[in-house]
Amino acid sequence: MNMGELQARALRAAGLLKAMSNPVRLMVLCQLAESEKSVGELERVAAVSQSALSQHLALLRERGLVRSRRDGQSIFYSLDGPEAPALLAALYEVYCRNVRPMRPGPRRRLARA
Repeated sequence: MNMGELQARALRAAGLLKAMSNPVRLMVLCQLAESEKSVGELERVAAVSQSALSQHLALLRERGLVRSRRDGQSIFYSLDGPEAPALLAALYEVYCRNVRPMRPGPRRRLARA
């Protein structure tokens, strides 16, 4: 691989990893690694407001990590492109697998680092 191609790939990887580095976005991606989810399902898991979730989903869409589809009044999200599933496979095995599903309950805000 030549240096120009290596640099282009490194920039692409850095952008994807930066998009994935937020805890809310990573939880969303872990959920989508299992199956397509509605915005409502993702909102319950992420424990953030719908407007905050929409901003996170927009960034993930812009980076090519997720895609959306509309079914009536519902919007569903799934992973997109070859990179997201490959990157998430490793992360999923380490951080997401065997985590008990969250039951709907009071919303908790994530602490900011």
